[in-house]
Amino acid sequence: MKRPSWFETESKGWRRLALLPMSVAAALYGVAARLHRLAYDRGWSSRRQLACKVVSVGNLVSGGAGKTPTAAWVAAALRARGHRVVLASRGYGGSGHDAVRVVSDGRYVRGRSEVVGDEAMLLAALAPGVPVIVGARRDLVGQRAVAAFDAHVLVLDDGFQHHRLVRDVDLVTVHGSAGFGNRHLLPRGPLRERPETLCRADAIGIVDGPLGDADAAFLDEKAPLVRRFEVERVATQTRPLGGGAHAPVEALVGRPVGLLCGIARPASFRETVEGLGACVVAERNFADHHVYQASDLRGLEAEAAVWLTTEKDAGKLLPRWIRGVELLVLSQETRVRDAEAFLDWLEDRLRAKAAGRNATVPGIAHPPRAARDHTALG
Repeated sequence: MKRPSWFETESKGWRRLALLPMSVAAALYGVAARLHRLAYDRGWSSRRQLACKVVSVGNLVSGGAGKTPTAAWVAAALRARGHRVVLASRGYGGSGHDAVRVVSDGRYVRGRSEVVGDEAMLLAALAPGVPVIVGARRDLVGQRAVAAFDAHVLVLDDGFQHHRLVRDVDLVTVHGSAGFGNRHLLPRGPLRERPETLCRADAIGIVDGPLGDADAAFLDEKAPLVRRFEVERVATQTRPLGGGAHAPVEALVGRPVGLLCGIARPASFRETVEGLGACVVAERNFADHHVYQASDLRGLEAEAAVWLTTEKDAGKLLPRWIRGVELLVLSQETRVRDAEAFLDWLEDRLRAKAAGRNATVPGIAHPPRAARDHTALG
C-alpha cells in the first residue's frame, strides 16, 4: 500500500512544483499557529487556570498518534492511584451544540457518538469509572469537571494546541512507524505546529515504536532534554458487534477477514491484524471520524464472511445494518513500559507545578500496590 504524500520525505522535479500552493498554505498556517501560541505566551490573550491540576495529552502530527488511548490510560491509572480524575475532549465530529456535554458520569455512558464525537465515546469505553466531558471551550469543561465531579485532575485529550487553559503537565505522543512524516506543516505535511514546540512538552510518548532512525534523530535534535516514555497497544480479544462471547485473538490465525474502519491511519489497523496471523482479503476504509450509514456496509458478504472493525468505529455501527457476515470488534489494551516509575514521575511533576492548588491531592495515600497492579503494564 502506497504511503500518503504526508509521509514521503522528499519531493522532486514537477512534483515539488505541483505542491508549491500547498507549501505556501503551510507557511501561512505556520505563521498563524505561531502567532496563536505567542499571543498566550506574551499575555496578549489571557489564559484560564482551573482549581484542579491539568494533564494534557496531545500530539504534533495530525491524526493517528495514539493520543486518545494514552489519555485514557493516564486517567485510569491516576484514578487507580486514588485521584479524582475527569477526562475532557473537544468532541470532534459531534453534532451537539451545548457548550459542555457530559458523555459519562463514571457509572453510565449518556452520550451518543453522533452527538459527542467518536473519540469521546472511545475515552468512556477505555477508562471505565472516569467521567468524560466534552466541549470546545476546555476551560468551561474543566469548570464543570470541578463543580460536578470535584475533579482533582483533569486529563485533556488533544490539548497541546489548546493554549487558553493553563496545563500543569504536557504529554505529547508520536506514532513509531509514522513518525513526523515529511516534516512539513499542514496542509503540505502532517505537522500541526513547528517541530521546535516539542521542547515545550514535559514528556514525549513513543506509541507502537520504535521510531525509525531518521525520526529518532529528528526528535533528539528538536527535544533533546525532554523525557521519553513508551506506549504499546496490544490486541487482546474480539467480540461480536451485536453482543456475544469474546474470543482470544489467537482464533484469528490463518482466518480470511475483511477490515472496516474510519481512522486516521487505516494501514496501522491492517498491520495489527496481519501481525495477529489473519489473512486480510478485503478492506473498506473511510475518512477519520466518518459517520456511518447502512449503505456503507452493503455487499460485505460478497467480499468476506468475517469482518473486523476498531473500537472507535464500533460505537458508530448498528448491528441491524449487518447482513450475512460476522462483524467482530478488535479490542486493544494500552500498556506503558515501566508504568509505575512513569506514574511516580507524573505525580511528582504535578506536585512541583501545582502552585498550592488542591494541596490535598499531592499528599493522597496510594492504594496498596496489589490493588493497583493493573497500572504497571510495562
